Amino acid sequence: HQSLCSCLCPLRVVKFRRTGESSRSDEDGVSGEHEIQIEGVRTELEPVELEDGAPVPKEFANPTDDTFMVEDAVEAIGFGKFQWKLSIITGLAWASNYAMEMMILSILAPQLHCEWRLPSWQVALLTSVVFVGMMSSSTLWGNISDQYGRKTGLKISVLWTLYYGILSGFAPVYSWILVLRGLVGFGIGGVPQSVTLYAEFLPMKARAKCILLIEVFWAIGTVFEVLLAVLVMPTLGWRWLLILSALPLLLFAVLCFWLPESARYDVLSGNQEKAIATLKRIATENGAPMPLGKLITSRQEDRGKMRDLFTPHFRWTTLLLWFIWFSNAFSYYGLVLLTTEFFQAGDVCSISSRRKEVTAKCSLTCEYLTEEDYTDLLWTTLSEFPGVLVTLWIIDRIGRKKTMALSFLVFSFCSLLLFLCVGRNVLTVLLFIARAFISGGFQAAYVYTPEVYPTATRALGLGTCSGMARVGALITPFIAQVMLESSVYVTLVVYSGCCLLAAVASCFLPIETKGRGLQESSHKEWGQEMVGRGSHSPPGVTSSNSGSQE
Repeated sequence: HQSLCSCLCPLRVVKFRRTGESSRSDEDGVSGEHEIQIEGVRTELEPVELEDGAPVPKEFANPTDDTFMVEDAVEAIGFGKFQWKLSIITGLAWASNYAMEMMILSILAPQLHCEWRLPSWQVALLTSVVFVGMMSSSTLWGNISDQYGRKTGLKISVLWTLYYGILSGFAPVYSWILVLRGLVGFGIGGVPQSVTLYAEFLPMKARAKCILLIEVFWAIGTVFEVLLAVLVMPTLGWRWLLILSALPLLLFAVLCFWLPESARYDVLSGNQEKAIATLKRIATENGAPMPLGKLITSRQEDRGKMRDLFTPHFRWTTLLLWFIWFSNAFSYYGLVLLTTEFFQAGDVCSISSRRKEVTAKCSLTCEYLTEEDYTDLLWTTLSEFPGVLVTLWIIDRIGRKKTMALSFLVFSFCSLLLFLCVGRNVLTVLLFIARAFISGGFQAAYVYTPEVYPTATRALGLGTCSGMARVGALITPFIAQVMLESSVYVTLVVYSGCCLLAAVASCFLPIETKGRGLQESSHKEWGQEMVGRGSHSPPGVTSSNSGSQE
């Protein structure tokens, strides 16, 4: 059929760069240009040019046995209606399952402190238990997503969070709500896998921008939660707030039926027909043609194994990323806690004297949140937008590694400036800048991590990094609150020093993922595919050319 078609109706040859190719190919003088035949376009073949301007020989302009990978198809189809829908659904998961459930901690703790007359350590434990749940489950959700599919892991985690989120509203005593909120945290640990699924459907040029813009949905979720609290808390109380906050998860659970499984995962798990059907669906929704040829299959049974994160190719990347994610959460949540302390004192230099003057008070003393408190929560959330915009502007210009390093350096510099006895206005500006850059750096890590790991371990890699971030979030209260009582300067040195080390770690990451496609499998297996394929492509797939001819 294809031979007859090529005689009667010549097809256009579309040239595009195989984005998955490593940068070494260009340095070695190997062209990154590959050809994919597009169905139904009648035009004469024209010679194309290589990167260095040399014309492509005629015998290569119309290959007789075209093959393509999922990466090639995603790039050829491009960004369209399908990705817009996926962006909204992923954003809904981020807003409802992550932002709202995290924001509610700031509202629930002081309310229960007063209503149930809880001592301070029990109030703090309400927040800590959520982070413990997230820390303990992040790696598990990553493993499930690599073994059984991204969609499967995401659906289970969302339904888990929905179930225990609603049950939290019926908790009769403190011990019950402590257990239930811990289980909610266990479910929230699977939310980062929405980024894994999202990234695997995005073309290279749009990937960084789209993942960064997920931060917008975080802001929307937190603002919505605060507004919901303003309306619900005075009349219906915290129980209804917990129940109503979980309901948006029900909407996402319904929309999950529309979500397709990742075509990259289907190829790696051997479901070639399902992967082709998914790619055809995307092409149809985007109004773009499908590449002709055979989809390369790359079945890999051994997926989602922790040892794969510590192969010689990824060992240093994994260790450095763990420290970077730890530093991000440690610094971000530490700054949130320090902001309240600094504002209450008026300036940094007043904290030590204020600590000495404060008389001992009962740990049961409590204050309900006021309208002014809710307003401050809103402003704190909105302050992150500038950081996202700056990161959005620089991440594709200077690269992922330098973006993370710059974010850490700016945060560290602002922390050191707090050593000066600045006034309230300057203090606000410094905290605003520090918060903007550390949040932008956090998002840059969310861009880099799915890009650097291959499909076989991508979800696990992101999950373990997310788990290390929760370790940082657990430790930071002891620095931002306990250590601050002893010395504000030592506290600032700890945060500044941690971020300086994280900036160095970012620079020492072995791989820069800017301009590089998502890898399919481990580096050592790529040579096996090249034997069967005979073309230059990125390391990462053990494959055969068996597949349906489109």
